[in-house]
Amino acid sequence: MELVIRPFRPTDQDTVRSLFSIGIREHIGPCFKNAMTSSLHLAVTLGVCVVGYLLGSVLGAIVLPGLWAGLVYYCCHVLYASFVEEKLRTDMKDIPGNYQSRPDDCFWVAEAEIDGRPQILGTVAVLAKQSGDERYGELFRMIISQSCRRLGLGTRLTQTVVDFCKERGFSKVELETSSTQTAAVALYKKLGFNLVLTHTKTHAPFWMVSLANVTILKMVKQL
Repeated sequence: MELVIRPFRPTDQDTVRSLFSIGIREHIGPCFKNAMTSSLHLAVTLGVCVVGYLLGSVLGAIVLPGLWAGLVYYCCHVLYASFVEEKLRTDMKDIPGNYQSRPDDCFWVAEAEIDGRPQILGTVAVLAKQSGDERYGELFRMIISQSCRRLGLGTRLTQTVVDFCKERGFSKVELETSSTQTAAVALYKKLGFNLVLTHTKTHAPFWMVSLANVTILKMVKQL
């Protein structure tokens, strides 16, 4: 498969938005699994199981843990699904306007010909940022199709951003990802990004983020 990384075109809009939506929603399942297998959530599950048994015998021991698991799944679902909905209403609604209107911003797609037809299999974007006299790039919208993972595309897309920022004399590349995205975190570390900050500030309420057991990781690569 020969992959070509090229700038976004307006005709890519619908395909890219769909790829973004599918790619982000894929994290709901792993997020739920990660949350429910954490030591705290396992302790809570055991606790509600005991309480359910004491209050309502065997049926209670099944129903209460089920309700608890349903609440955790709901939080995981809302966390990622609402993120998709928000971004589709904002920056992903007008990709040229938000990512290609300035010379130091860019949005790329990875395209390959499959069965005689070109298909978009990945995306990545960068926005120029300024902090005092320092100019740097922030990486956004890294999405890779499930059919094209473990083939080095993530490395190529990330390196595209790094090279773009070097050409413009930026001091560093920043990004944020979630603790659930373990493969992405491993990739960024391999490419020289270092973890500099963790936080739980997202678009979702704090209690939902806590029950979903998600942490936001800020990573930086100095250039």
